[in-house]
Amino acid sequence: MIITSLHGSPAGLNLFLMAFNWQTFKTRTLTAAVFVVVMLAGLLINRWTFFILFLVIHFGCWWEFVNVLKKINGKKYVLYSLIGIVYITLPVLLLIAMRNLYGIIPGDEHYDLGKIIPLALIFSLWINDTMAYIVGSLIGKTQMTIISPKKTWEGTIGGIILCIVVMIFIGDVMGLERVDSICISAIAAIAGTFGDLLESKLKRMAGIKDSGHIMPGHGGFLDRFDSLLVATPFVGLYVYLVM
Repeated sequence: MIITSLHGSPAGLNLFLMAFNWQTFKTRTLTAAVFVVVMLAGLLINRWTFFILFLVIHFGCWWEFVNVLKKINGKKYVLYSLIGIVYITLPVLLLIAMRNLYGIIPGDEHYDLGKIIPLALIFSLWINDTMAYIVGSLIGKTQMTIISPKKTWEGTIGGIILCIVVMIFIGDVMGLERVDSICISAIAAIAGTFGDLLESKLKRMAGIKDSGHIMPGHGGFLDRFDSLLVATPFVGLYVYLVM
C-alpha cells in the first residue's frame, strides 16, 4: 500500500522533492549549458582554439590558486605556489600534448585520436560530476569525508558507475575501443573525485566556499577544473603506456 501525504501525493515523491535542491540544480544547469558551449567550441574547432582555451584556463587556475594560498599562509604563499607547476601547469601541458596526438584510421578522416582522447576525458568528468550530484541528492546518506560534507559514498559510487556506462555508448560513437572507453572513464572518474577532494581541502584551509565566482553555481576556475587537473596525468599514463 502506497503511503500518501496530506495532499495525496506519495510520501517518497514528497521526500524526493524536499531532498533535491531544484533552484541550485537550475542555476548549475544554466551555467553549465553556457560553459559547455564555450568548452566545445575550444575543444572541437581546431588545435589552436584548444590551446587558447586551456591557456585561459591555465592562468585562471593559477590566479585563484595563488589567492587561495595567500589566505592559507600570507607569508609563505610564494614558496608554496611552486606546487602549482605540478598541480596546474604540467597537467595542462599534458592535455595539450594529448590533443596533438596523431592516430587516424585509414579511410576514416573523422577519427582523430588527438581530439577523441581529450573529449573522452572531459566528457567522463562532466558525466561523473553530474551523476554523482544527482545520485547523491536522491539517495546519498553516508558521508564520504569531512573534507567535503555534502559528498556521499552513494553519490560517488553511483557517479562512477553511471559515468562508465554512459561513456561506453559515447565511446562507441566516437570510435574508441570499449576497453579504452571503460578504462579512461573509470580512471577519470576516480582520479577526478580525488582532485575534487584536494581542492575542497585547500578551500577549507583557506576558509572559503569557492575559489572564485566566474561561474554561478560552479564557483571559479579551480572549482570547475579541479578534477581535470588531477585526472589528466593518470589518463595520460594510460594513453601513452597502454593504448
